[in-house]
Amino acid sequence: MRDRLFVHIVWTTRDRARLVDARVAGYLDQHLRVIARQERARVLELGIVSSHVHLLLRLHPTTAIPRLLQRMKGGTATLANRHGHVTGRPLRWAKGYHISSVSPRALETARRYVRLQAQHHPSEAISRTTPAPPTKSDTR
Repeated sequence: MRDRLFVHIVWTTRDRARLVDARVAGYLDQHLRVIARQERARVLELGIVSSHVHLLLRLHPTTAIPRLLQRMKGGTATLANRHGHVTGRPLRWAKGYHISSVSPRALETARRYVRLQAQHHPSEAISRTTPAPPTKSDTR
């Protein structure tokens, strides 16, 4: 049987500053997915606005959540700043994050919520191309 551990994770920029532009969002989109795979997790949905990130993940039972989040937050900020993905003020994440479990029954509602972050926060929406939605096999 395949693991069905789903979580919704949110973190913000320091002081909720609007530090994420289209360039940084593209970088985050790509690298958060890579980090998730390396830590035995899969990104099911990703919602990025200028001041925060929402992730819907499927976790493996051995995924170490603190390590995953340290790499996702600290690792992306360090590399984005170091490798020129940031064009304005340096990318800095606030301390901590919010995580909640999602039941398989509530998965579609959580997907929609994460996917529509730009509509929930229109003043913080980032103009960019949205990646293709995951396939059904991602949730099995």
